[in-house]
Amino acid sequence: MPTYEYECRACTHSFEVFQAMSEAPLSLCPQCGGSVRRVIGGGTGVIFKGSGFYVTDAKKKPEAGKAPETSKAPETSKAPETSKASETSKNPAPAIKKESA
Repeated sequence: MPTYEYECRACTHSFEVFQAMSEAPLSLCPQCGGSVRRVIGGGTGVIFKGSGFYVTDAKKKPEAGKAPETSKAPETSKAPETSKASETSKNPAPAIKKESA
């Protein structure tokens, strides 16, 4: 349920009301009984979720004298794998001979 902001036309009292979207808008000021209007609000602030989004993030400024870096794909760190090629060079497999018919 959203929070709506109202302002009284008579006494300029502003207040917020937690209402369902299906409810009718308020028409009377709780302070003076005058008519009210619904104020268009800015809504909620931006919420970043997930890794890589932080409120304190900012675009890095390029250092003087250096060319700006191009975007690169992130490098993934892999555990060193044993290469089959290095294993076969130590113990070569026997060659398979084809017999001609």
